[in-house]
Amino acid sequence: MSEPPRKPYPSDLSDARWALIEPTLTAWRAERQKTSLNLGGKGADLREVLNAILYVNRTGIAWRYLPHDFPAHTTVFSHFSAWTADGTIEKLGLRLYRLVREKEGRDSEPTACVIDAQSVKTAHTVPTGTQGIDAGKKIVGRKRSIVTDTLGLLLLVMVTAASVSDNEAGKQLLTRTAATHPTITKAWADTGYKNQAIEHGARLGIDVDVVPRNTQVKGFSALPRRWVVERSFGWVMMHRRLARDYETKPEHSESMIRIAAISNLAKRATGESTPTWRDA
Repeated sequence: MSEPPRKPYPSDLSDARWALIEPTLTAWRAERQKTSLNLGGKGADLREVLNAILYVNRTGIAWRYLPHDFPAHTTVFSHFSAWTADGTIEKLGLRLYRLVREKEGRDSEPTACVIDAQSVKTAHTVPTGTQGIDAGKKIVGRKRSIVTDTLGLLLLVMVTAASVSDNEAGKQLLTRTAATHPTITKAWADTGYKNQAIEHGARLGIDVDVVPRNTQVKGFSALPRRWVVERSFGWVMMHRRLARDYETKPEHSESMIRIAAISNLAKRATGESTPTWRDA
């Protein structure tokens, strides 16, 4: 007699969202089976594995605290590590990104982007060698540098020590942007990306335009173009796992940010987005 299905969690994938994601993970499993590695073999339910990753991402719990009605936390983390290492999470994000762009009536590839960075504190479990001090914001931890399109949808993410300058991170992001999205010819950024990043972008054929803050306005003000990427960071921070950096490896931090974006993209692609994600 088969076990009854578990009660769903708010972070679970709907059938419509899973239908968009399933081909990518099924193809991954088929490739793994060719190599005779156990991880890609029969056993774990890939939908339940991804549901468990989404649960960790949304609630902020440690892997070993996963509820027992999910696959074992070791199984879930093994898949998360494998999908990070071979680029499956990144590929899935880009696939959903293009679907959403087309649904919004845009070309699948963008022509402009916005760049920004966010420094966050790290947990005590994070190796000190991957951390640094952001002197400007007085934060000891890591820096998340992201590239979004003009809709605020994630294109690229890079996690470094917080001590890495915006200019240095910006140059690396622009290089990757030119390689993966050659249609992009325009970028907007804040004043931290002046000089070196602008010159580097010009060499790559990307016009980097700095949007400064209005010194006449006290407190918060929405800045032209830049408000889009700041809203994207707001979306990310609704996932409690990302309120602080808990990941041992920077590449796992990048995947956690991509998982948050994938959750958003899948909802937008199926029309299941709600005005606020805080509601169940």
